[in-house]
Amino acid sequence: MPSRKALALLIVLGLPGFAEARDMQGRMGLGYNAQFANSRTTNAVPGVSLKYGMTRDIAAALVVGTNTSSPSNSVAALKLFKNLFYETNLNFYFIVAGGIVSGGGNSGAEFLGGFGAEFFIPGIESLGFSMETGASLNSLSGGFALQTMGVSFLNAGMHFYF
Repeated sequence: MPSRKALALLIVLGLPGFAEARDMQGRMGLGYNAQFANSRTTNAVPGVSLKYGMTRDIAAALVVGTNTSSPSNSVAALKLFKNLFYETNLNFYFIVAGGIVSGGGNSGAEFLGGFGAEFFIPGIESLGFSMETGASLNSLSGGFALQTMGVSFLNAGMHFYF
């Protein structure tokens, strides 16, 4: 039979920690995302991204972008985020995404999966910079292509939260 002190220690260690991370629940972010396959083709175009924190752990983003020059280029996608770890001024998350992309005269579907982090500069808490890594499966070239991805905040996105 464990002692009361050992039992109390186990209970305290089993409780979730409360870190001073960015809680984006109920906040809307406006920014961009350029990690889909259409951003690597002729007439590349990033998508405008609207990201919303549904809960402390879950967020969703709608990504839409278009370029009407010839050949045209577009993206319409949905990204889902699940926060895994919270650090001061940084949230580490799992991501899944899917969308319809076109570029270089071809169109198809793309699916993303991986991990990422959104960093907030101390003192500028409404501006988040994202970095992501994982894998992409797309049919933009006519057949399916499985690719690894690693994107900095220049491609994964930036959001200003209201």
